[in-house]
Amino acid sequence: MFDRPIETPVSQTEQPLTSADATPSGHAAPAEATRVSLRKYERIAPVYDLLDAVYERSWKGRLREHAFAGLSGRVLDAGAGTGCNIPYYPADADVLAADLSPGMLARAERRAQRLGRPVAFRETDLTATGFADDTFDAAAATYVFCVIPEEVQRAALAEMTRICKPGAEIRILDYTQSKKPLVKAWSRVMTPWLNFAFSARYTAGYERYAQEVGLETIDSRFLIGDVVKLLTLRVPEK
Repeated sequence: MFDRPIETPVSQTEQPLTSADATPSGHAAPAEATRVSLRKYERIAPVYDLLDAVYERSWKGRLREHAFAGLSGRVLDAGAGTGCNIPYYPADADVLAADLSPGMLARAERRAQRLGRPVAFRETDLTATGFADDTFDAAAATYVFCVIPEEVQRAALAEMTRICKPGAEIRILDYTQSKKPLVKAWSRVMTPWLNFAFSARYTAGYERYAQEVGLETIDSRFLIGDVVKLLTLRVPEK
């Protein structure tokens, strides 16, 4: 497990890494849009699972396994939230769940305890995690980039690329903008609620930014219509 001390600040729930895993610069202050999102998630953390229950039980939950199936070694759950991915972590993987919101992570820790799963936790900004280069063998982000502010998405993907080893897989399970007129119209109807409740949207540009930071696309496939996609990327060799 991630069980050795580090020099950068960590949450009380974390089982920390070695000091070699922390960058000298530590944590950068999040952008204003990120701070706004953090404040919202701190407010809704106590009721997040209730707000998301219909989505989670009807379709989101059954797709999460795709993001983690077959991963091994040190795995980063980027933007872990309240820990909905924990039941799908590979049994032989050493997983660290990271999120910007301490309130969300506190609930994730309780979920891990209920499930009897050994998981490390870290409160951190995905654009400046404080981890050393090449720390992780793989990373996954589920329904995360739809809530990361557009202006910092490229930075988040660049950071994930930096902290994952060459050849590592980065999997993104998330919304995309449908090209079907009726579905697109429905998404416009739903967007105000999605943004109000979760600071989320259907139009995140993560796929474009992944190309910009040099990630290689291994697979790109829709899991629900042309709205929910699993994007599998690979960190290039140095």
